[in-house]
Amino acid sequence: MEPSIIVWPLARQPPAGTTSAQAAPLHMPPTPLLNAAPRSGFAYPRDQFKQYVEDALAFAKQLGASDAGVEVSEGVGLSVSVRKGEVENVERNRDKSMGITVYMGQRRGNASTSDFSRAAMEQTVRAAHDIARFTAEDPAAGLPEQQDMALGAAATRDLDLFHPWAIDAEGALEIAMRCEAAAMGVDARITNSEGAGVSAQQSHFFAGNSRGFRGGYASSRHSLSVAPIASAPGKRGDDMQRDAWYTSMRSAADMAAPDAVGRYAAERALSRLKSRKIKTCQVPVLFESSVASGLLGAYVQATSGGSLYRKSSFLQDSMGQQVLPAHIDVHEDAHVLRGKGSAPFDDEGVLTHARDVVSGGVVQGYFLSSYSARKLGMRTTGHAGGSQNLALTSRLTNPADDLPAMLRKLDRGLFVIELMGQGVNYVTGDYSRGAAGFWVENGRIKYPVHEITIAGNLRDMFKGISAVGADAYTMGSKTLGSVLIDRMKIAGL
Repeated sequence: MEPSIIVWPLARQPPAGTTSAQAAPLHMPPTPLLNAAPRSGFAYPRDQFKQYVEDALAFAKQLGASDAGVEVSEGVGLSVSVRKGEVENVERNRDKSMGITVYMGQRRGNASTSDFSRAAMEQTVRAAHDIARFTAEDPAAGLPEQQDMALGAAATRDLDLFHPWAIDAEGALEIAMRCEAAAMGVDARITNSEGAGVSAQQSHFFAGNSRGFRGGYASSRHSLSVAPIASAPGKRGDDMQRDAWYTSMRSAADMAAPDAVGRYAAERALSRLKSRKIKTCQVPVLFESSVASGLLGAYVQATSGGSLYRKSSFLQDSMGQQVLPAHIDVHEDAHVLRGKGSAPFDDEGVLTHARDVVSGGVVQGYFLSSYSARKLGMRTTGHAGGSQNLALTSRLTNPADDLPAMLRKLDRGLFVIELMGQGVNYVTGDYSRGAAGFWVENGRIKYPVHEITIAGNLRDMFKGISAVGADAYTMGSKTLGSVLIDRMKIAGL
């Protein structure tokens, strides 16, 4: 008889607020800690940052720089952790930085400082200027073209990214302990914990360059996580399994309830008890939605400017080529309100926008900064600093294609819920990762599996995507459902 604990925790949506893209948020219960008036905690107002930028640019010009760029930033935060009901760590962070880039024609120099005094600023500009004077020329070096920059109102677009959390260490510890206690209370077989943690972080910056760009904004990111350990006595000693879950949002009010996060993490750990090894085979593999984001991340890496101009990508010269099945689309939107990857402009001040990255499986665009674009003889796509909010979808997905439906499509094979190691070769596309999950027969979970390796080639894996679930989940800035790949190698016994 199948233990029900294996089937139902992993066959439903995670707690709302754990970046699920479908369910309505399950807000934390109202408490004075969460509903207190927001406080930024910043020591420097935005206007002061603006003045620092103007002063540094003016001094760079005075020294003879042909171009220059300046960014001033500040970050503050609180992080706490507990384990088995005891306080482990309370840490407050505060950092600030001024980065200055100076160009002498096509020679570039960069320097930074955490001292905002006038003397330190001038010394830093001189250091960047001296580096630029003596470095070798690089034909691709330089600021972005003015027509690509976010100028005027475009640089001040409000994407609702700043939601400071007015919480103190005592309140954060209370939430972490509540989350861990919820996990420990699910079942007597939850016998240990790697701990729970709460983090509240916020930052702001202002940047400008000599070609007219000026812009900056504040942002926040808060999280709660827990990692319980389940154990059960067996003939060969105790069977111990660990799993974890978290919730992370721009606003603490959108995070999942601590009790829900704790319970779900515990259910996941319990579902992995009595894991088995399996024999080496070739079968279809279903990636859980939270794990499948790594496949999309691999695609981004392979089509990013740095990999392409260095000719170190298995998707070299893939523009306009069919690299995914015809039913797959990838869309990017940098302007999603409260999105983890949202930004009105990239790290160089280039305007961001929505676009189709892949349409019908065909590559529509790369991820390029101004430097990598020049190296490739192309135009920047506004991706200095990486990709923005990405969503991978299938034209074959139906609203009813939840996780149980995807398991039925898998029929017989491996359902992966955890990947380990960094076994991805982006030059060849070879893929080999340690994995854990569940063996599936006739569309139903039969038993948990561990100590296996899944292997293939990303080029074949991408083309082998046969279905994408409606169980869409956002991991960082990437949103997609569970992904079914028609065949992979499983190395086991």
